[in-house]
Amino acid sequence: MTEQGTAHRWPRYRWPVLGLVVSAMVAAGVVGIRLWQERADGEAIAGDRVTTFPAIDTSTLDPAQARVVAVLEREFDTPGNGSKYAEGIDEAWCADFVSWVMRESGAPLANPNSGSWRIPGVYTLQEYYQGAHRFTPLAAGYRPRTGDVLLYGPDSPFSQHTNIVLTAGDGVVTTMGGNEFGDIRIHRFTLTEVPDIVGFGRL
Repeated sequence: MTEQGTAHRWPRYRWPVLGLVVSAMVAAGVVGIRLWQERADGEAIAGDRVTTFPAIDTSTLDPAQARVVAVLEREFDTPGNGSKYAEGIDEAWCADFVSWVMRESGAPLANPNSGSWRIPGVYTLQEYYQGAHRFTPLAAGYRPRTGDVLLYGPDSPFSQHTNIVLTAGDGVVTTMGGNEFGDIRIHRFTLTEVPDIVGFGRL
């Protein structure tokens, strides 16, 4: 506490320390921004980012899987913005993208709250698959298939997120999703190396 009319003075040794702290914070912020921009520009969120649509032999798939692949390839080649997949709404759109792809593929989902084909939230998407008896937790050892939907928890590299399996084999999946740094992106990774995968919605 200072006397009335007397300015508080910091000891001289505190100013260099304060300067070092501020400099470190600024440097950390700059590094953090640069790393985020590098990831946004091309780094993978998990595993490897794939920049060309993979060659998939659709003759080995069932008709529903083949239709999902066809829609995904079309959207990868000519992607829309998020509002295209969210009925014009500006919102986080990963679950919207999954819903839109399934509708375009002839396998629409049904929002358990509204009945709409569009399910805008990851939790509600999981609720839909559970209600349809088509949800399998990761721990169950299920082998995902083309057209299945991955559901991620908040502690995954994707944060709370969802995307669609393009290919799967030997514990490695190639996925495609919307709203991955604001884009439609493809990633390839080993399931056991990505934390907080909640499970799969089966096609």
